[in-house]
Amino acid sequence: MIPIKLIQATAEALMDKAAIEIPQDYLDGLQEAAKTEDGDLSSFVLKAMLDNYEAAKEDRRAMCGDTGVPRWFVKMGNDASVEGGMVGLEAALRRATASATNGVPLRPNRVHPLWRTDHNNNVGIGAPEIEYGFEPAAPGEGADWVDLITVHKGGLFGTDYRMLFPSDGVQGIKRFYLDSLMAFGKRGLACQPAIIGIGLGGSKDVCMNLGKRASTLRVVGSRNSDPRIAEMEDEFKELGNSIGMGAMGFVGKNMVIDCNIEVGYCHTGGMPMSVHAFCLSSRRAVARVYGDGRVEYRTDPDWFTPYQRRETVDWPEAGLEAAE
Repeated sequence: MIPIKLIQATAEALMDKAAIEIPQDYLDGLQEAAKTEDGDLSSFVLKAMLDNYEAAKEDRRAMCGDTGVPRWFVKMGNDASVEGGMVGLEAALRRATASATNGVPLRPNRVHPLWRTDHNNNVGIGAPEIEYGFEPAAPGEGADWVDLITVHKGGLFGTDYRMLFPSDGVQGIKRFYLDSLMAFGKRGLACQPAIIGIGLGGSKDVCMNLGKRASTLRVVGSRNSDPRIAEMEDEFKELGNSIGMGAMGFVGKNMVIDCNIEVGYCHTGGMPMSVHAFCLSSRRAVARVYGDGRVEYRTDPDWFTPYQRRETVDWPEAGLEAAE
C-alpha cells in the first residue's frame, strides 16, 4: 500500500519542479527554434526566454510571474492501493497544492467567480482539477503504482472550440486551426512559441479534454500512433509556423514548437474540434510512486498508451457467454 505521506511529499516536489524547471523536450524544441528564427524581435525574445529558464533553475524561482492554475492528472495501475483510498489521495493533492503555493511560491490564481474569495492557496470549489486514468499491468510487470502528473496551465485564454460538420473535412479543420492561432497571436491570447494540442471528436467536454491532454501530456517530437494522424501533426506544425508569427506574436517563423492531435469517437452528425496552446512556460512534472515506497521522476507523462487509445471492445470469453 502506498503511504499517503509519500503521495503528498512527491506531489509537493513535483509542483516545485513544474514551476521552476522547463521540461527537457520543450527546451530542446525551443533551442531548435532559436537556431532558425530570423525575426529580430522573435529572436530577441527566444534568447531572453532561454536565459530566463537558466536563471530560474539557478535561483530556484518560478520561471514566470504567472504560475498558471495547478491541476493534476493521476494514472493508477490496476493493482494500486493507496492509504486512505481515493478520498485520501485527493485530500493529499489538495494539501500539496496549498503547501506548494506558499512554499515554491506559486501565484494564488484561484478565486470564487462571483465573490472573488481568495484563500491564497490555489484550492477552492473544483480546484485543483484532478483527472484520472487507469492502466493494466504490462507483461512481466506489476501494476501497484500511481503516476502523479502536475500541469500548471494558464487558465485565461489560448483555448477555443468549434462544432464542425463532417463535410468540413480536413480543410475545415485547417481553417479553424489557423483562425485560432491568428487570434492567439494577434490578440495576445497565448504566449508563443507553444505546444498546440488539437482535440477532434468526442462530446464537447471530451473534445476539450482531448485537446488539453494533447497539449500538456505529450512530449515534443512524439507522434500519434495512427500514421495518418501523425502525418497531420507534421503538416499542422509546419502550417502553424508558416503564418508569419513568432515568439509572443512578433514577426517570425516559430510560433509552434509542436502540434499534437488526439481523437475520440463522436456523433455521426458532427466533428467537434478544440485547439489549446500550452504556453512558453510548459509547466509539467511527472513521478511514479510504487507500493514498495520507490519514487521515480521522469519527464514523459506517457499518458497516451495503447490502452488509453483502445478502439474496440475487449470481450472475454466468459462475458461473451453470459451475454449470449
